[in-house]
Order: sequence, then C-alpha cells, then structure tokens
Amino acid sequence: MPTLAHDGAELNYTDTGSGPPLLFLHGLGSSSDDWELQVAHFAGRYRVLALDFRSSGQSRDLRQPNGPFTVAQFASDARALIESLTLGPTHVVGLSLGGAVAFQLACDAPALMRTMTICNSTPSFQVTGLAAHATILLRRVVTWVKGPRGMAQLLAPKLFPAPEHAALRAKFIERMARNRPGAYAASQRAVLGWGVADRLPSIEVPTLVVGAEFDYPFLANKQVWVRRMPNARYVEVPGTHHALPIEAPAAFNEVLDEFLREHA
Repeated sequence: MPTLAHDGAELNYTDTGSGPPLLFLHGLGSSSDDWELQVAHFAGRYRVLALDFRSSGQSRDLRQPNGPFTVAQFASDARALIESLTLGPTHVVGLSLGGAVAFQLACDAPALMRTMTICNSTPSFQVTGLAAHATILLRRVVTWVKGPRGMAQLLAPKLFPAPEHAALRAKFIERMARNRPGAYAASQRAVLGWGVADRLPSIEVPTLVVGAEFDYPFLANKQVWVRRMPNARYVEVPGTHHALPIEAPAAFNEVLDEFLREHA
C-alpha cells in the first residue's frame, strides 16, 4: 500500500479506481479496512481513497508513536494527502472520529472539499451531562485496564447486536485488538474536548449528515446542529447502530450515492 511522509509520520492509504476523488476517514480504533465495502461499491466511478490516521492501522508516527495527538493533526494529515496527490476538491466522508476530522478539515481548508458526509459524529466532543461523562469514564477505564481488545469486546455487542452479526463482531474485535494500547488511548484523548460547533454557520461545504436510529445516546440530536449549517441535510437509516457503514453497507452506500450524484 502507498504511504505519505508528513509531519514526522508515515501515513498509509489506499487508492483505487478513477474519477472524482472520494476520501474515507475511519473511526476511533479502526483503519481504512473498515471501508472495504464502500471502496468496492464506488471505485467504478470515483477515485476512492481511505486513510489510516497516524498510529492507526498501518500508519506510524515516527516521533511520537503514542501521542499526544489532536484532531487538528489528523485533519492536517488528510489535507496533506489531498494536496500531495493534487486531488483538487474532494468528496470527504468521515465516520465518528473521522467525522470530527472532516469537520476540522472543512474549517481549515474548505477549498479542498467538494462535499462532506458526516456519519454518526458530532461537531463537538465537549461532553456534558452525567450519563455522557459516565460513558466516557467507563471507556477510559476499560482502555487502561484491558486495552484495545477489552474495549472492542465491550463495544462489539452494542455495534452489532443482531444474532446474524456474529462474524462482524469477531472481525471488529480482531481489527481493534491490533491497535497499540498507548496509541489507541492517545487517539481517544485527542477527540475528547475537541469542538468546532461555534463555526457551524460558516461551513458552506455541501454536507450530508447520516445518522443511525440507534446511535450512542451522547451523539443524539444531530438534527439540532444540522439546522445551524447553511448547506446541510440529515438522513437517518432505520434499525442501524453506530458502525452503520459496516453493519448496513447497502443502505449507507445508497444514501451516499444519491448525495454524491447531486454534486457530481
């Protein structure tokens, strides 16, 4: 797989197909592997790229392998990829942490984005409320005590609860277990407290926000902040959970397909 040297890191990415550029950004503890069904679907009509954030997947931060990292740093890496390959305005799709990175990129370099698709994310991870704080504290404790595999074992039944999802649960656990504990914890800390909610009215990039019916409670109320964006709309996929593109790839791809065709 190709790599990009940027800011002390070797960034792994995939690059498949031809046509307008389409960049996928993964969630916390994941990698470009999570987009395999999107790559297969869109590569016939788009140049499809998927980036591993530094110290995730096969990317490496050579100076600080265990962080600290920031969302702005991840966005700078994505920006460097777009600029180094001279992609021009790019369709950018982000899931969870990847959605935060897409938001940051839209604030820092909007001219590089043709469209933005945010899936099960938020413009602010500045957590409020006892329930949300309890959820975050639990995840930090599990990460510290049991590492990425323990966190994956906690999350898998919530992400893929149906009996027929057994293979997805097993794949998710094995992929997440590949994370180095220190790097995963640093990526976890990077997103906590981050936010660009105050900049939403200035984000003019055409934006699709895709939500799962049963997303995490602390990521609810997406419609509220979508209304603050001048060029955004919200679509909810019934019966799905946080890892929507993996759980229901056909439904996700259909929604994304329609949006991209509108902005071809």
